[in-house]
Parts: sequence; C-alpha cells; structure tokens
Amino acid sequence: MNQHAVVSKFSHVKPGDTEFKGGGLRDFFLYRDLGIADATGGQVICHLVKANPDLPPEEGTGWHKHECEFQIVIMTKGWARFMYEDKPTLVQAGDVVHQRPGIAHYLYDYSPDMEYLEIVSPADFKTVDVPPAVDKVPPPTRGSDCHVIPGGINLCRRPLAAADRCGAGCGAPPRTAHDI
Repeated sequence: MNQHAVVSKFSHVKPGDTEFKGGGLRDFFLYRDLGIADATGGQVICHLVKANPDLPPEEGTGWHKHECEFQIVIMTKGWARFMYEDKPTLVQAGDVVHQRPGIAHYLYDYSPDMEYLEIVSPADFKTVDVPPAVDKVPPPTRGSDCHVIPGGINLCRRPLAAADRCGAGCGAPPRTAHDI
C-alpha cells in the first residue's frame, strides 16, 4: 500500500469561497480550486472544471495521458465526448469515470454547459502528450444544432434561452445528451 504523510488539516470550501479561473491545463476550460491540494499537502487535487464560454471546442485536448496514481471524473452538468484509447465514450451529467493511470485519451467535444469534478492524486500530476490511439477522431459538434452520434445518441447544443424542447426533431431539453 502507498505510504503518505498523515494529513490532519480540515478544509471546507463553499461556493463563494473560490472562483472559476483560467490559466489551468487547458485554455478552453475554467478551473475552480476546492482547497483539497492544500488540505492534503499535495496528495490529492480536487477541482471543478467547466467549459470556457469564450473558447468553444475546436480541436479538443489532443491525445495525452496523466502520470498519476488515480483520476476520477464526475460529470455534474452537460456532456463530453472522449476517446479512451480506441473507444469513443459519451460522458453525461451523473456519470462517473475512473481513468486508470496512464490511459491514452482525448476529450474532443463537449456541451457549452459542461462541468465536472475531477479528483487526481498526486495534486502535481503530469500530463504527457502521446501518439494517437486511432487514426481519426470524430469531429466536435458545431453551432447550436442537434447531432446524432453513433449509438443513436442525440447531442442537443441549443442555447439556454431556446425553447423548452428542441425543435430539430429530438424533442430534448436544451443542452442535453439523450437517447433517441
């Protein structure tokens, strides 16, 4: 079992205590520190990550892996499309993903309201570019239309001010991923 220093610091971060900020790993995301790296002496980082409304997805993250002991992503809002090695994966609000250490992946598309909680150990984990696991990654959805992806999933990207239901035939609430 891993040997770590004993941590005895208490931490309680409320929504108004920290803000979403740029300057993290990716410019097209905003990050909100939840104080866990400080509380654990760097053993774990826990932060909220959300889509930066000023920088919509263009090319995604590119192929990479993280040098870490563990990584968990809990999608709290919206959706994101990943390639995990050669497998396209849709992660929606409520889904939990354990990204095993060293797995090659690529986040290539996400909804404008995407937000997830990420927990990684250690806090100073490294991100390393890796060769592509497949020759071609599906393109990100563009604009505010609905797009059907393989598996019969419809991704609705309509703005929040849009009608209660999608008018493109899927009938979904705005900004959701859903089965059709």
